[in-house]
Amino acid sequence: MAVLDEPIKEVKVLKNYIDGEWVESKGEIVDVVNPATMQTISKVPISTKEEIDSAVQAAQEAYHDWRRTTPLARSRLLFNLKALLEENFEKASRIQTQEHGKCIDESRGESRRGIENVEVACGIPTLMQGYISEDVARGIDELCIPTPLGVFGVIGPFNFPWMIPLWSVPYAVATGNTVVVKPSSEVPNSQTFLCELAEEAGFPPGVWNMVHGGRTVVSGMLDHPDIQGITFVGSTPVGRDVIYKRCGETGKRVIAQCGAKNFMTIMPDCDVDNTVSGMMTSFFGNAGQRCLAAANAVIVGEDDKFYEDFVAKVVDKAKNIKVGYGLDESIQMGPLRDEAKKQNVLKYIDIGLEEGADLVLDGRDFTVQGGLPENCFVGPTVFSNVRPESRVGSEEIFGPVMSIMRAKDLDEAIEITNANPYANGHSIFTQNGANARYFQYNVVSGNVGINIGITAAMAFFPFGGLKDSFFGTLHTQGKDAVRFFTDTKVVIQRWF
Repeated sequence: MAVLDEPIKEVKVLKNYIDGEWVESKGEIVDVVNPATMQTISKVPISTKEEIDSAVQAAQEAYHDWRRTTPLARSRLLFNLKALLEENFEKASRIQTQEHGKCIDESRGESRRGIENVEVACGIPTLMQGYISEDVARGIDELCIPTPLGVFGVIGPFNFPWMIPLWSVPYAVATGNTVVVKPSSEVPNSQTFLCELAEEAGFPPGVWNMVHGGRTVVSGMLDHPDIQGITFVGSTPVGRDVIYKRCGETGKRVIAQCGAKNFMTIMPDCDVDNTVSGMMTSFFGNAGQRCLAAANAVIVGEDDKFYEDFVAKVVDKAKNIKVGYGLDESIQMGPLRDEAKKQNVLKYIDIGLEEGADLVLDGRDFTVQGGLPENCFVGPTVFSNVRPESRVGSEEIFGPVMSIMRAKDLDEAIEITNANPYANGHSIFTQNGANARYFQYNVVSGNVGINIGITAAMAFFPFGGLKDSFFGTLHTQGKDAVRFFTDTKVVIQRWF
């Protein structure tokens, strides 16, 4: 196939970024493979404990001067970065597609959401203001001063290599902290490019650091006494049993945003065409590798004709999704990130059949556009008559698999939804305001959509999550992030 303006044109060994310098790692070097073409596009180090320790030391040493830098001066560097992100918008987006596989429009959306977080953090002179009360007692004043804490670790996932670290890093550095970022070793090129732009923006050495790697780097972050807190996005077993637990044991602040099994409630009065269109992007966008992707559709009511007609429209729309290399503007769904993730999805398709669900659209039978190797591709898959308690209906698959269920009424749909241990982003599609409010009020979910398939909060709102989808207290983005990266110093003063 023809090359579609791939920004990564030669295979390079990536470096760590520590104390303002690009440093070769002493760790093992592994290939980074484009999942659409199966071609190696770069090589990434699996860094050592000494290297993460070096980055933390640099960040700790930089913290003292950076904290004393005024919020206005810090925001000016973020404005510099924002301008560079706009200037390099298309290149950043194409890097994401080349290393992850998502469609170019999905990457452009990811780039935009990342930039929006930088924009919000630019307002730190206002966002970080404290408050004061005079004469809390005779002649005594009391004030609260938000203060930074030191070094923070940011652990990024594979599914949004550009955007998710930007849920945290801009707020951390804006509030006067320093950071060490560990990108996923599956998709390290996006954060490498971002660090290049941060360096060009003028951030002082040691403020913004990046160390490639795996478990050794993560363990080094969790155990290091100079790291004050961790933000993490990834699976629930890792987030709950490793990140959250170890942060508790070592006294670190933590935001652990984890897995999901999102339910979409379909009411009989929904706008069918717009609902089905919204379902396509929610279930199959990013090849289903999104913690806000819908996984289960609960169709409400006992009208068999509505159910059958609705399922037929879903299948007809899904089977016409074009699957291929995301740098082709006509493609609507790209590959899974790697072969192991494809095998996991295929395993769940077999499980669904064993459990008695009806496979009304088989993602194993599809066509990849452009004659690409099929190693990582699975087509849109739809099961109907899925039981909520079944494995395919209750476990996170993280792939392009839709499970359709039925509920006799809205109460049963909410009961089915709330019975699942995850609570990340549940939605309802309806034209009835009373039903929408009832759902919003009674469903247990950190993010709630009303006629919205992907319940992604804007950068000035927190990214919610409840139950097994989130561990911590505050969330990334917006005011929650500012609070997470600062502590409140309470001063009580009297002058004689």
